[in-house]
Amino acid sequence: MVPYNGRHTDSRNRRQSLVFDLLLTGVCRLVLNTARRFAYPFAPALSRAMGVPLTHITSMIAVNQASGLLALFFGPFADRLGYRFMMLLGLFLLAVGMLAAASLPFFAVVLIALFLAGLGKNIFDPAIQAYVGERVPYEKRGLAIGLIETSWAASTLIGIPLVGFLIAWQGWRAPFAVMGMAALVGMVLIALRLPPELTVPSGRPGTADLRRAWGRLYRSRTARTMLVVAFLVSMANDGIFVIYGAWLEKNFHLSITQLGLGSSVIGIAELCGEFLTVGLADRMGKPRALLTGIGLSMIAYIALPWTAISLPFALTGLLALFIAVEFTFVTALSMATEILPDQRATMMSGMLAVAGMGRMAGAITGGFLWVWHGATAVALLSAFLCALAAWALAIGLRTTPDHHRQPD
Repeated sequence: MVPYNGRHTDSRNRRQSLVFDLLLTGVCRLVLNTARRFAYPFAPALSRAMGVPLTHITSMIAVNQASGLLALFFGPFADRLGYRFMMLLGLFLLAVGMLAAASLPFFAVVLIALFLAGLGKNIFDPAIQAYVGERVPYEKRGLAIGLIETSWAASTLIGIPLVGFLIAWQGWRAPFAVMGMAALVGMVLIALRLPPELTVPSGRPGTADLRRAWGRLYRSRTARTMLVVAFLVSMANDGIFVIYGAWLEKNFHLSITQLGLGSSVIGIAELCGEFLTVGLADRMGKPRALLTGIGLSMIAYIALPWTAISLPFALTGLLALFIAVEFTFVTALSMATEILPDQRATMMSGMLAVAGMGRMAGAITGGFLWVWHGATAVALLSAFLCALAAWALAIGLRTTPDHHRQPD
């Protein structure tokens, strides 16, 4: 008789439990990501529905991104209070904002709702990324982070087309109600499924001291380099993302439903980028993969305006661009999980905060550059920002002392 191997059984059960937890939190991230992103392609429709200029909507999107600044204060608390608590808090803020906008359809309320949605995401994301960082070995973390990041792609592949359908069917308030109720369901499931963390894990003492936590991050050259790269890459991406719906609508006269379906191309691209991260980032070495992704993004930005000769060409250009961008950012997140191993949530919230600052800057500049000189001006600025990011990464990693250098 083969003896019972309890250790192997326990290990298999832990893996299965982790997979289920990641699936559950991934679905919750899908709702958060959809709430964060749906205003981009439907900016013209929201502008018409609320009777405000398009620049008001792009500024509203920028306020959404500005919520990332407050994430700076939540990362250290996530390290101390537990990741489950912060996930629940993020979903609660999303539910409050979305249900308020569905009930009170005024510009100011929608502005606050999108701010709360962005804040909820910026609280939720560092918690789940740190959760993965604690439970998955570094050599497999590109795979794990890439898998949970598929919910980002799913927001444009599934979430935004569904939003377009709901707007066409029941009006622009319907998506707010649906996402608010979905957030409440997610809260209940996470509360039932994930056990509360009753104590501060060993190795993370004192992380409630914000100044000490952020001071340590600032003193790390690798951390500073990654924050600069995250800012520049995110600003470049949002400059295009905030105007691509208007670009497609202007050049090809798409309806709301068609625009939502067209956005699924971006979801496919992001899914491809995430699976490229899963397959290549660990194998290539994350620093090399990140530099490659930035270079490919720069080329795609330069080429994008010239694809407007037909809808298939334009969608192909967006596909190539967002594959490169997603590969770049998910690889950067994978690297960042190991920069400060005992303060992972602090590091990840820093990444998301500066990325939010970059997206805010990109949303503002993208909207005004679009009005001033169209997609070409926006794309050239994005390419220039990628060049700066590549330079910062190359210089930062080359000058990092060997004992602080990011492992491959």
